[in-house]
Amino acid sequence: MKMNIGIFTDTYFPQVSGVATSIKTLKDELERQGHAVYIFTTTDPHVADEAVEPNLFRFTSIPFVSFTDRRIAVRGVFHAYAVAKELQLDIIHTQTEFSMGYIGKFVARQLHIPVVHTYHTMYEDYLHYVMNGRLLRPYHVKQYTRAFLFHVSGVIAPSERVEATLQRYGIHIPIAIIPTGVDLSQYKAPKNPELREQLGLTHRPVLLSLSRVAYEKRIDKLISAMPKVLALVPDAVLLIVGDGPARSDLEAQASALELGSHVRFTGEIDHDEVQDYYRAADVFVSASDSESQGLTYIEALAAGRKVVALAGEYTQQLLDDPAIGTTFVTQDEFVHQVANYLQHPQAFDDPVPLQAKLHAISANQFAGSALQFYREAIARFDATADAVDVVNEHTSMKG
Repeated sequence: MKMNIGIFTDTYFPQVSGVATSIKTLKDELERQGHAVYIFTTTDPHVADEAVEPNLFRFTSIPFVSFTDRRIAVRGVFHAYAVAKELQLDIIHTQTEFSMGYIGKFVARQLHIPVVHTYHTMYEDYLHYVMNGRLLRPYHVKQYTRAFLFHVSGVIAPSERVEATLQRYGIHIPIAIIPTGVDLSQYKAPKNPELREQLGLTHRPVLLSLSRVAYEKRIDKLISAMPKVLALVPDAVLLIVGDGPARSDLEAQASALELGSHVRFTGEIDHDEVQDYYRAADVFVSASDSESQGLTYIEALAAGRKVVALAGEYTQQLLDDPAIGTTFVTQDEFVHQVANYLQHPQAFDDPVPLQAKLHAISANQFAGSALQFYREAIARFDATADAVDVVNEHTSMKG
């Protein structure tokens, strides 16, 4: 049965983020399966007011405090309600706990339809951005999350780590672990097979870091390990793709270590180029300890690249076979594992574990799980509404 789905989010393309990518992947796959998906999001300075964007509605916004490359809507709640009513939405899926999230909850309440939510961000890892961590504490995150999820029919956790966090917050509504999927078809062949040559990296082993260049990504740990990597693989290059507030400090760090051309910064790239950067690398690396789901990890796997990432609950579950990738705790472990992949690239090429992992993270699997959760949420919502009607009718008869 076809569904009309409204997705409410503060971030969407052309903004570059894991959340935006996750939403677009879900939207594209749901539409491919015959459902109608409508995006309600913020305005963007890179999108002209007269731009034609089918099934996408933008609402006046301003830069978000402490995250100026992100937006927050400041008006449009009643317009959103009017649009959603005309579209006859069956369910609303919120993807933010801020402006568009609350607008989505308001619209759902007015239309008497259920709302489900995806909890993307581990906010406790980002408190240092607000007055250097002196204003907000983990307790505040817990209380805010509980308040937002009040009257929500269900919440999607992209990983077990997120589920555990929500349970620790005392969230008792249904939670489904649904990892973000990847459109594998986008990674079958590079759009720009000459990218590695264009970057001047044809004959050099390449370590790739691709993310927002922010302090919580711990890119400084990768840079500090490069002298040891170069002792084993002298021609290696750490390619840092992306932009963000930590870039100038990281450039200064690389300069102080006299790494020269062994650490390269590309700045922000267009989303359509991402797959080519994965393919231009030999191994994907990350020292981040703030990932709720690590979308870049599974994108790297989809591009056929091994991943070396900091050990954690999520990464150890994902990277459970050397044919897929490995995790590390110490710098020496990182150096050894990276050098092992670079020096013996054929030693770990077993297609069976990788294909099984790719099936699990496919966009088709992602959308299918989300649809099932939607149907369950609608059933729960309808059952609750019927129960309320019976109570009201009984009360009226007694009156």
